[in-house]
Amino acid sequence: MNYILFDSSNRSNLLPLVFTRPVADLLFGILSIREKWETYLGAKTSSLTEGYLQSKFPLVETDQNILINGSVCPTKDLVKEITKLKSGYSLINGESVIAMCLSAHELKLLGDPDSTFECQTIETKLEFVKIENIWDLFNLNERAIKDDFDLLTTGRKSQKISPSNRVINPENIFIEEGAIVEFAILNASKGPIYVGKDAEIMEGAKIRGPFAMREHSVLKMDAKIYGPTTVGPYSKVGGEVTSSVIFGYSNKVHDGFLGHSVIGEWCNIGADTNTSNLKNTYEEVKLWSYPDESFVSTGLQFCGTIMGDHTKCGINTMFNTGTVVGVNVNVYGSGFQRNFIPSFTWGGTQGFADFELKKAFRIAEAVFNRRSKVFGKIDKDILIEIYGLTHNNRRA
Repeated sequence: MNYILFDSSNRSNLLPLVFTRPVADLLFGILSIREKWETYLGAKTSSLTEGYLQSKFPLVETDQNILINGSVCPTKDLVKEITKLKSGYSLINGESVIAMCLSAHELKLLGDPDSTFECQTIETKLEFVKIENIWDLFNLNERAIKDDFDLLTTGRKSQKISPSNRVINPENIFIEEGAIVEFAILNASKGPIYVGKDAEIMEGAKIRGPFAMREHSVLKMDAKIYGPTTVGPYSKVGGEVTSSVIFGYSNKVHDGFLGHSVIGEWCNIGADTNTSNLKNTYEEVKLWSYPDESFVSTGLQFCGTIMGDHTKCGINTMFNTGTVVGVNVNVYGSGFQRNFIPSFTWGGTQGFADFELKKAFRIAEAVFNRRSKVFGKIDKDILIEIYGLTHNNRRA
């Protein structure tokens, strides 16, 4: 069977993070949503996403296909229901389509606006986690870390914990092969701690689970991490972090506070940058909504910063409660920054100018080179498309 993860109608609620990736490639818990599905299914998946992303995330079609909602996280029972679907049937939960089984012909009919083809529906009563809004990534991360921890570690043995560490609940700690953890404090009494392959936790770091760090990531000396927090692959993190998700290849190396936030890939947080995650009035936090083109209530008292890929901020940057920063932004300057900073802007409290594409490409190439990666034509084409899509945001 061929499995395809599709972007559902709520995709726009997950901007700016899905400007540069399908919904299924959001990091949530220890694994991305795609990695969760591929682990449960024991099979590779492809994507049905925005046209400008398909060259980087190509769609694979066969005679028989199961399409799965990329914002839904799998469970063992949900996978059983999905894999039992017959051709022409869909699994739904209320108004949400969870999965569809379609032949190649039916898949074409479904995408044809003139077609009258409709799937037969089967309602599921199973419970599962679905990412509806961007703040769900940090707000629901505790359950995701715990579920992924069980998925990845059941029946396996952790690398031995060095006696130089101070540990609470060692049975709830899993250290992958090649990871280095010395002279740290690891408290897994409130949730698991997962340390990925070849990752490193430096001396003096203090961690309170649930916490996950992916392969080749680094926690710097004296880092203070409160769960639930996830650090993506090849990222470096220091200072104080609470209830946040940091995607891969991003750096928050120095002191400063990051709370109830989501940071995309290839970002750099300048020294002593701080995010406010609680209003002085203790009111619910509002956050910029791309589909509504206005600020909407999150229903949360704690909400920090959402930052798109390739964004950088200078030293001593101050982000206000409930701030959304787009893709390829360079922020600097004293004082609190505005609560919505559009993609491809350069500046701060004194005003913003357009971030020239050529300069953005030069920076991306330099950053990729540092990690032995190539910033190629496909990556450039995606950024060019995002530059056009966000033009009105910069002019508002």
